[in-house]
Amino acid sequence: MANAESVRLQVFSLNCWGIRYLSKHCSQRYAMLGDMLYKKEHDIVLLQEVWSEKDYLSLKQKLASCHPHSHYFKSGVIGSGLAVFSKHRIHDTFLYRYSLNGYPYMAHHGDWFGGKAVGMAVLSIGSLIANIYVTHLHAEYCRDKDPYLPHRVVQAWELQQFIRHTSAGADLVILGGDLNMHPQDLGNRLLRTSTGLRDSYLETAKFDGCEDGMTLIADNPFISKNEILPFEKGLRIDYILYKGSPKVNIYCDYMCTTKGSVPDHPFPYSDHEALTAELRLETHTPSEAQSDKKLWKHDSAAGKVAELVDIMTEARTEVKVGLHCAERMRYTATRTGVMGLALLFLELAIAAVPYLALGAEQPFPLTSFYMLAGLCFAILLTTFLLYIFKTMELKSLQGAEDQMRLAIGSLQEKLRGFPLAQPHSTQRRPPEGLEPSAFDPEE
Repeated sequence: MANAESVRLQVFSLNCWGIRYLSKHCSQRYAMLGDMLYKKEHDIVLLQEVWSEKDYLSLKQKLASCHPHSHYFKSGVIGSGLAVFSKHRIHDTFLYRYSLNGYPYMAHHGDWFGGKAVGMAVLSIGSLIANIYVTHLHAEYCRDKDPYLPHRVVQAWELQQFIRHTSAGADLVILGGDLNMHPQDLGNRLLRTSTGLRDSYLETAKFDGCEDGMTLIADNPFISKNEILPFEKGLRIDYILYKGSPKVNIYCDYMCTTKGSVPDHPFPYSDHEALTAELRLETHTPSEAQSDKKLWKHDSAAGKVAELVDIMTEARTEVKVGLHCAERMRYTATRTGVMGLALLFLELAIAAVPYLALGAEQPFPLTSFYMLAGLCFAILLTTFLLYIFKTMELKSLQGAEDQMRLAIGSLQEKLRGFPLAQPHSTQRRPPEGLEPSAFDPEE
């Protein structure tokens, strides 16, 4: 590839834990973060949990000279918390809000109020078009019994759909954010297999950071060890993923994470560790890439499709579990509402006794009637709202399950069209940045 051109790109990602008045040392940590970003001058900065627009504007002002282009994605009651800063011009942005994002009655978790979403920014990097995505998925609060797992699986499903359908014309794709999923979790496997995105930690030539690339560690002073149980040392739930195109090969030459403490500062930037990936983009003519691609495509495509069918089947099963739970909760809400309505009618019947039997006195004090009426109306209102919410949840889960069913059928049909694998054929690794998606059309 004598005509190949090389471009270096430094990508930074951090969950800022920026809840004003609740997160510890919030304003000081934003000041530290702004100073660090100003000195390091990353090409692209992807931030999550920037819940206050004032904090975003403060960072924007501080980084105006080194990152003149930025965007803050607004969503939900308190915002999506997503922000992008870039040295390169941002031509277009778009926000997709996930259809499922926890429960409003679980207010102590707060995910529902955050309007979790994926933000997209279209950048020009020289002559290349880059689709940059930043996202934050629903948190996992209990590993053993996770009531939010179906929601997170649906979020991963919608995320991979959004990336696939919006990145067709891009020369490169970069996704950064807090996925709240372990590397081998169902949603993570679904995302990477269906899109062909590569994990910079697994692909990097050199790594400097926490053990096993963990981004939520016990040594961080903001982390309680109970939060990461049963994992004593920590978790890896933050990622920088990337993908090239027939025009661009991408290599991750170096990746690093912070290690809890920050030199010369009393506390770290956040409860999460920051990630930095140094990517090398090598551009070439599409004909060169296509000749390489044909060598491995037929050998690897069948395996990719079969793997994705298994993953989607597993995801569909998990969504069905969520459907069953939502249907059961809606039935409970309906039954409770009917009982509340019956109690209200009974009270009205008792209240009508003095009017039907002339001269009869009201057998119960008025205060008791008012309290009982208030209780009945509270039950009716609560169950009505719960019924509406559970109906919306059911429709979102059913929609995702239907989409998965169609996709599985399409992939199975595609799989039947592949010739049987040759027993002595060798598996070739695709060129860097050209990881195939199982949804790629057959040639």
